[in-house]
Amino acid sequence: MAAGGFCKLLNGTVVVALNLPSPVGGGAGGVRVLVHARNRARALTRLRNLGLRAVYLRGNAAPPTPDEVTAVLHHPDGLVWRTAPDGGAPVLELWRPIRALLGTPAHQP
Repeated sequence: MAAGGFCKLLNGTVVVALNLPSPVGGGAGGVRVLVHARNRARALTRLRNLGLRAVYLRGNAAPPTPDEVTAVLHHPDGLVWRTAPDGGAPVLELWRPIRALLGTPAHQP
């Protein structure tokens, strides 16, 4: 993992941001994943339950920006992704639900 970080919100929950290699492989580059959860451990557990087993948060080198926090808080799943920024270039891509990255169905029983 290249970078990651978190921020604690006023209500006690956290937003965790992680830069991960693309799960689709190939030359697709990396992705930036945002997770809103009760605490850091639960955020990482949510990702591991989706099949991203080797996800760890070491340090706070790349915490979520205020815009990223807003994006994940306004998403009903509290779990979004987009292509990771490449060398400081601005990203003009919209945030997407995690099921679009992993190919999981929209509604699971």
